[in-house]
Amino acid sequence: MKKFMLTIMLSGFALMILGQEKGIITGDILEEIRKSVKIDGETKALMNAISNNDIKKLAINRDNLGKLSPYFSNKVEIKGITDQKSSGRCWLFTGLNVLRPVIIEKYQLKDFQFSHNYSFFWDQFEKANLFYEAIIATANKPMENRIVEWLFKHPINDGGQWTGVVNIVDKYGAVPNTVMPECQNSENTSLMSRLLRRKLREDGLTLREMVHNNVDDLNLEKHKIKMLTDFYRILVLCLGEPPTEFVWQYEDKDGNISKPTKYTPKSFYEKVIGIDLKDYVMFMNDPTRPYYNLYEIEYDRHMHEGGNWKYINLPIDEIKQFAIASIKDNTPMYFSCDVGKQLNKDKGTLDINNFDYDDLFGVQFGMNKEQRIKTFDSGSSHGMSLVGVNMPEDGNADKWLLENSWGKKGHEGFLIMTDKWFDEYMFRLVINKIYIDSKTLKILEKEPIMLPPWDPMFAPEE
Repeated sequence: MKKFMLTIMLSGFALMILGQEKGIITGDILEEIRKSVKIDGETKALMNAISNNDIKKLAINRDNLGKLSPYFSNKVEIKGITDQKSSGRCWLFTGLNVLRPVIIEKYQLKDFQFSHNYSFFWDQFEKANLFYEAIIATANKPMENRIVEWLFKHPINDGGQWTGVVNIVDKYGAVPNTVMPECQNSENTSLMSRLLRRKLREDGLTLREMVHNNVDDLNLEKHKIKMLTDFYRILVLCLGEPPTEFVWQYEDKDGNISKPTKYTPKSFYEKVIGIDLKDYVMFMNDPTRPYYNLYEIEYDRHMHEGGNWKYINLPIDEIKQFAIASIKDNTPMYFSCDVGKQLNKDKGTLDINNFDYDDLFGVQFGMNKEQRIKTFDSGSSHGMSLVGVNMPEDGNADKWLLENSWGKKGHEGFLIMTDKWFDEYMFRLVINKIYIDSKTLKILEKEPIMLPPWDPMFAPEE
């Protein structure tokens, strides 16, 4: 009967639209729409509830609560948790969290934290130089050009992705948190970031004008270095000056204290950590593009001489097999996803059934992963470390464990993710080559397909 009445209503709409100018919401159409939403007792109760409460609290699926246990058949040993506070540095915390277990196991430590402030300082400095060089390279293009417009809209930010970790650590090394600890502006980046963007935009206009006035390359470079000097000063005042050498001493889990040893940031990374980050491969699950291809993102890097980031696009099930092999070998991975979708922050769970908006509103939200990407409804927004998988007796993963960088929020600093959520909202995973088969690695030898930086898949992770 309801379907019959709906057919009559739609027929009425169709007759009403005939003779009207296309696209206009007329009074008659509006009246029919109003009639179709009948404010009966049930609807009024819903309206009162939804309009006066947090929608998520009303949409929460109580039948789903408590279904995800915190136990995993395979889990990387993790000690300590990190907290990016009010900053967009998840990519940096995640990248360094991949390395933390190496030091902790090597020296039998209770915990170890890298200085995120140190690496963040050099990230911002290198991004400034990258912006200046890009502005010079595009100076003869009009301001309305898509690339120029993108550069001025996004001169710098505190977000990023895996290749930034590789570039910064390779060039500047790393230091313990005790050597250059967090500060107000590293933990709360918004105002500093706004000021840095404003300064870069101003400098960008100056560099464009110099190119238009045919200033020679030598003087252009000198002026750029002066700009970098001012930028460095701002960073020093906001974050402190990075050390060039330091002494590190540690106490192991049994209370034994090491001899104090002097390092530079580079020698600390090489001698204490010693992992070649170039041995890692980034995978993407992007159903909007053909699989088994290598892709590259233009201007998506953290330093001028650093390479644009590249990834292999693979079906989700193949990526999972590499991930399982890595976890079973006690090796964490850099993982990025659309964390805001179906996240229960209080319980620390990522499950596509956490919230039921369809039944709450009586309207279907039905896009698949490909459609969500194409319409900018979904994309990678946050990086975490993938550190666990549960494999029941049938051998198929049913849930995964993520080490987050939000302090103790969630499940004691971790998020528990269902396998189905992994399918829908995982985008990038970085895995050591030793866990990848030779056939897949050969894709790295292909000529990469270049993609623009404004593509919906490539917003910086925060």
